[in-house]
Amino acid sequence: MKKLLQTATLALAVTLPALPAPALAEEPLARTDVETIVREYLLANPEVIRDAIKELERREVAAANKARADALNTVSDVLFNSTRQVEIGNPDGDVTLVEFFDYNCGYCKRAMDDMLRLLDEDKNLRIVLKEFPVLGQGSVEAAQVAIAVAAVDSSKYLDFHKVLMGGRGQANRARALDAAKKAGLDIAKVEAAMNNKEVGATVEEVYMLANRLGLTGTPSYVVGKDVIMGAVGYDELKEKISAARNCDESTC
Repeated sequence: MKKLLQTATLALAVTLPALPAPALAEEPLARTDVETIVREYLLANPEVIRDAIKELERREVAAANKARADALNTVSDVLFNSTRQVEIGNPDGDVTLVEFFDYNCGYCKRAMDDMLRLLDEDKNLRIVLKEFPVLGQGSVEAAQVAIAVAAVDSSKYLDFHKVLMGGRGQANRARALDAAKKAGLDIAKVEAAMNNKEVGATVEEVYMLANRLGLTGTPSYVVGKDVIMGAVGYDELKEKISAARNCDESTC
């Protein structure tokens, strides 16, 4: 009801002409009279509500995008250059693609092929992977193993990532450790690394970034100054990378 009243108010503010000055000097209308005027106007012009809702949604999206852009400026160093992250591709690449993912996210599993294709085709692309476990305890356990894998031998992380992300069933500690074994890691070292406080600190850092950027699900991406929600696919990611590569202060 509150939103409907806000919408009606916005509708009238957008569409009704300003009252002439003499009318403003007259005795104010009673609340019931105002409600009657609003009701009759909206019944006679129902398309106003539709237009007002569209305008309200546009303003909300614009406000959310601005909030993300402002947040991006404040967390960019941690987002792109944290010591608590995995980097693949060209470490000196001219564009960085950041992906927030969950090992139990079906969309992330399909999106992995997009990432690998971009990695193969674009030799000047740097990719940063952020463990963002949001789908339950199994996801948290899998992320903890993944972080330990990166600490033990970062060169084998991508092999581990592909095995676990490409596997069937619920990702959890056991499946993640099995994936680490298949990727050629020493499981005893991985389990020992999981006890390091940096594992928890890494997850907390990613939660902080996601909260600041308004991310609510996986996969989510950051490319240049763009925050991208959802599995948008290879073509859109490639387009965003190209736009970031050709960006300068006058156009971005």
